[in-house]
Amino acid sequence: MAQDDTMTELDKKIVRALQEDFPLVAEPYQVLADQVGISKELLLERVKDLEQRKVIRKMGAVLCHREVGFSANVLVAWVCPSARLDEVAAKMAQSPSVSHCYDRNTAPDWPYNLYTMVHGHSRQECEAIVARLGKMCGIDEHVMLYSKKEWKKTSMKYFMEK
Repeated sequence: MAQDDTMTELDKKIVRALQEDFPLVAEPYQVLADQVGISKELLLERVKDLEQRKVIRKMGAVLCHREVGFSANVLVAWVCPSARLDEVAAKMAQSPSVSHCYDRNTAPDWPYNLYTMVHGHSRQECEAIVARLGKMCGIDEHVMLYSKKEWKKTSMKYFMEK
């Protein structure tokens, strides 16, 4: 396939298969290939092409944190000097307690530019993790926004039939 932005019907079938629950078997890509109706080799070739063209950015597991015992989570908004943003974000992202780490624009009444989602077994554990992260990175100013209710835990679905 040419290196462009076009998506063939086969590519769309592959994306639809990849965005569903990943088969927990010895040969998951064979199962996916069978679902699409192609060989495993062709499936892997097309997936690699889609990744190289940045049509697919990543493939990963979605952790339902409450189902595995993490009953507390907190979104932490940090004030980080712009010059240190990449350095601090890289350090924070390495923590096994941090599932998300990203930067956002500030506003006149909202100076926070770095966000982390921290998971723990209790609020106290989350607070201890946040304190360690701040100390490790030399960042003090932050606000902790605890989740009250989870409204949605699904990923975006592409190329779905109507």
